[in-house]
Amino acid sequence: MDNWDEVKTALHVARIGTVSGAAEVLGVHHATVIRHIDALEERLGVKLFQRHPRGYTATEAGEDLCRVAQTAQEQFAQFASRARGQGDSVSGELVVTTLSLLTPKLTPMFSSFLDAYPDINLRILSDERVFKLEYGEAHLAIRLGKMPDEPDNIVIPLGRFRNAIYGSPAYFAARGKPQSVEDLAHHKFVMQIGDSVRAPFARWLHALPTPPREVMQTTSMTAHDLAIQSGVGLGFVSQARAVGLGLELAMAEQPEWGDDIWLVTHMDLHKMTKVQAMIQHIKKWAKENWT
Repeated sequence: MDNWDEVKTALHVARIGTVSGAAEVLGVHHATVIRHIDALEERLGVKLFQRHPRGYTATEAGEDLCRVAQTAQEQFAQFASRARGQGDSVSGELVVTTLSLLTPKLTPMFSSFLDAYPDINLRILSDERVFKLEYGEAHLAIRLGKMPDEPDNIVIPLGRFRNAIYGSPAYFAARGKPQSVEDLAHHKFVMQIGDSVRAPFARWLHALPTPPREVMQTTSMTAHDLAIQSGVGLGFVSQARAVGLGLELAMAEQPEWGDDIWLVTHMDLHKMTKVQAMIQHIKKWAKENWT
């Protein structure tokens, strides 16, 4: 690539979504940002962004370019750190990807990490899709389910994700508590679309001879919890969240409902000081919360 400045500009536009925001971060005029994007698209012969009134959205080609640029940027940063002999600093941007299902549980851990390392700028990507660590989309991933098997990744087991069936006092006053697995067929459920439909507890529920009626499905964890709290139906909730919401236990955890939790890094980033700091912080926290 003839002009790294243009690629760097595209990377910031993709991250922020607006020309003005990218210009502010880069310390240049917004016209420079537009000129860089236009020149890069002309040189490559492909549209990198869709323009709309709210800003810029990366096309498939734009996303591909940004993955390559992010990887190059990370590799150069590692080289520069080694060359300067300043690899012991825990600072700068640190990107962690996980599922929205895990985010409420992880948030206190992220908060304590920032207290310990105030020079870190933490970016949390909560999404259903699997971000590719080999492309530099994130430094670390906290994943749920079967053991990740992508090549060149380092995988560390963190424990088990556990939950049970809970409901609100109002729901139980109106409909009573289920007395058996078979009794669940007579109850209403609130489920979360996306993360939860792939979870073992969701598969278990759907496989019952007479599954309960799912009266509400939501993509939002907050909406899911509030619906259960309001008496809309029963739902699968972790013990910590259930206590905070004032919910009561409807059915204790079954062995089939658990799921393994994994911490994943790419071998090229694993030894970075800031990545190691987060790994050790997560492992210590997980030992106290997920074992």
